[in-house]
Amino acid sequence: MIIGVPKEIKTHENRVAMLPGGVMQFVKSGHEVLIEKSAGLGSGFSDDAYKEAGAKIVDDVNAIWKKADMIMKVKEPIEVEYPRMREGQIIFTYFHFAASQELTEAVVESNCVAIAYETVEKADRSLPLLIPMSEVAGRMSTQEGAKYLEKPMGGRGVLLGGIPGVPPAKVMVLGGGVVGVNAAKIAAGMGADTVIFDINIPRLRYLDDVMPKNISTMYSNEANIRSMLPLTDLVIGGVLKPGAKAPHLITREMLSLLKPGSVIVDVAIDQGGCFETSKPTTHDNPVYEVDGIVHYCVANMPGAVPYTSTLGLTNVTLPYGVQIANKGWKKALNENLELLKGLNIAHGKIVYQDVADAFDLDYVPVEEVL
Repeated sequence: MIIGVPKEIKTHENRVAMLPGGVMQFVKSGHEVLIEKSAGLGSGFSDDAYKEAGAKIVDDVNAIWKKADMIMKVKEPIEVEYPRMREGQIIFTYFHFAASQELTEAVVESNCVAIAYETVEKADRSLPLLIPMSEVAGRMSTQEGAKYLEKPMGGRGVLLGGIPGVPPAKVMVLGGGVVGVNAAKIAAGMGADTVIFDINIPRLRYLDDVMPKNISTMYSNEANIRSMLPLTDLVIGGVLKPGAKAPHLITREMLSLLKPGSVIVDVAIDQGGCFETSKPTTHDNPVYEVDGIVHYCVANMPGAVPYTSTLGLTNVTLPYGVQIANKGWKKALNENLELLKGLNIAHGKIVYQDVADAFDLDYVPVEEVL
């Protein structure tokens, strides 16, 4: 199989979908790897390193898309890449279809095979290809929130950890999953008074047992969220329903309960966001203000720390990519139920229920394309 790795072109997206070590593994398995020139530079990996591992460096990205049987990326194809997708080609990347009808329809029309990192799912419901980036984004969300609480950045002018004689900031974390736990760890480590909201009582019991003493837990419902907002300086949204749009837990009307200059960070923005007033932003222009509240909604947060992110991502994506290449996508998915969950669209048919439901499009059972 020919595997193509184009350079990421989303704004300030410096990650790359494959390391030189991954190239070596594909080549040893009998495959050919095409890497776009300078694709790895943003993450600290040179073209020479890829060449030494056995890859072919290609100047023309269109040639990669034309020749490759499977494209491995980090972020979803953007508009300029839509015409490059072709019938029968496997595209293995983050898609987050439920956040974009335009992307969904473009992939349907291309008749390609779209396997989404974010919906590959283990038997225990964990998401192995999403976890490392959720860890990065969760930890970054607190860093960015702390920064934008500074007055010159538009915030209230609050130091997250306070100082002796001055209380720390209060941080509300919505969601007790991977994002929420990592956000809360960093907030607590910086000295903030932190509360994690979730609807899963057993999960809250567990977090109450293992988290630091400056982290408390609270059952997530509208009344409890409303009661905490007036006390809160930083809100971090980390809720997730795999493959589906995130629920809006804070409405525009509820923003009035926050103090002016408070900050909200929406880590769920890839899936549509968990605040009603959220809209995707970029690292070039990461924040905007609504009703006096600073919104940080960067859709590719881990792209700002590409060395760490690329290592974390490729550690988990490579074994699945090799399975697809070695067996072909149909056999690989039939033999690995985790990968089967990753199939969202194939040959013009939407086979992931939540994606079809997000835009009221036709859903086809996955068995029909296998």
